[in-house]
Amino acid sequence: MRAAYYESKGPAARVLRLGELPRPTVGPGDVLVRVHASGVNPSDVKKRLGAMPAPADFSLIVPHSDGAGVIEAVGAAVDSARVGERVWLWNAQWQRPYGTAAAYCALPAEQAVRLPDLTSFAEGACLGIPAQTAWVAVMDGRPGPGKTVLVQGGAGAVGALAIAIARDAGAEVIATVSSAEKARIARLAGAGETLNYREDDIADAVLTATGGKGVDHVVDVDFGANWQVNARVLARNGSIAAYSAPSRPCFELDYYAFAAKAARLRFVQVYLLIEGERRRAVEGVTALAARAKLPIRVAGRFALEEIVAAHEAQESGARIGNIIVEMTGGGDADT
Repeated sequence: MRAAYYESKGPAARVLRLGELPRPTVGPGDVLVRVHASGVNPSDVKKRLGAMPAPADFSLIVPHSDGAGVIEAVGAAVDSARVGERVWLWNAQWQRPYGTAAAYCALPAEQAVRLPDLTSFAEGACLGIPAQTAWVAVMDGRPGPGKTVLVQGGAGAVGALAIAIARDAGAEVIATVSSAEKARIARLAGAGETLNYREDDIADAVLTATGGKGVDHVVDVDFGANWQVNARVLARNGSIAAYSAPSRPCFELDYYAFAAKAARLRFVQVYLLIEGERRRAVEGVTALAARAKLPIRVAGRFALEEIVAAHEAQESGARIGNIIVEMTGGGDADT
């Protein structure tokens, strides 16, 4: 089968290769999926660079944990009626060497989830890491009517989804952005108010917008950069769900700034969800996708032969939305 792979860590142009690999073996509880679309996420880039701790080291890695396609074969313990089913995939390259950047992917049957009829393969390839991260980060704060959620980074792949999920749950949403275009994206996702962190005093603006009460929950894309603002704007007994800290991963924080609010802090790592939370996240994002409630923005489409460009596009951070590799597509078109 045609696949992208790397055998050493490093820059995309130096280590990523295209070639023919054996089709994956289907175990008793596995399904074999013909991949139509593969999601390129920041964690895929970090693993390829060697910047993200890996629980297992393999001599050859086919990257990408997210994808979508059609089941072509099943193992002996899997219902044969699943053959032909459209599915989205999660954790395909977690503690396993072969991910979704290939014509075929074999993985445990529960990690191939029925894709709603009106959800495209490209959209399905965004449900694994971005949508589940957003779902857990929002729902951990128990949103609902009368609650206010602050989404730090509201135009990103996770941020826009977090806005939509919080609004669907009945919460009011304030989002931070860095440009007028990103403010437009956040508002389309459902944000009632957007604040430009390059121009506004975010803490003062949030407290003004909430009548001094503060927010009940924060979803944060860059906890190291935002912790002081979060501490100021968080209401008593509020919560924070942080899913990354790209600009400042190591820092010192003020314990009492959070203790004085009786704050609850959650670090969201979508690879490591426990069984019940995983089930709820999978069911939650699938149901929202079926209702067309997830504002998935595909910012770049690449053919498998353009795998290096796809990784470089993700690594640059210049695209607003998700990066997709399509097995049967080509070119690089914004949508």
